[in-house]
Amino acid sequence: MANPDDKTGRGPGAGRTGPGTIALVVALFGILLASVWFAARAFTSVQGPPMPESGYVAMALGVGFSLLIGFTLMALLFYSNRHGYDEPARHERSSDARRGNGTDPR
Repeated sequence: MANPDDKTGRGPGAGRTGPGTIALVVALFGILLASVWFAARAFTSVQGPPMPESGYVAMALGVGFSLLIGFTLMALLFYSNRHGYDEPARHERSSDARRGNGTDPR
């Protein structure tokens, strides 16, 4: 929520890019570039017969299916959170237990 005294309309922390934030972003981009370089080098340096087209199709389908499952699960997570399905459970006693007819509410 924005500060009512803030005339810029930006939230807390907006526009605060200190040296720590810049160093973190640079380090994370460096790790990303190193991992992409390593993956590309490992993929192209494999010795042996070339992979057939069916292998590339199978790989693409596997990656696509994995991404679809991941996106779907994340969408369900956000949906359930925004619609109140992630609220903590509450212990409610049943009407039978209040009357004391001997049933165990647990």
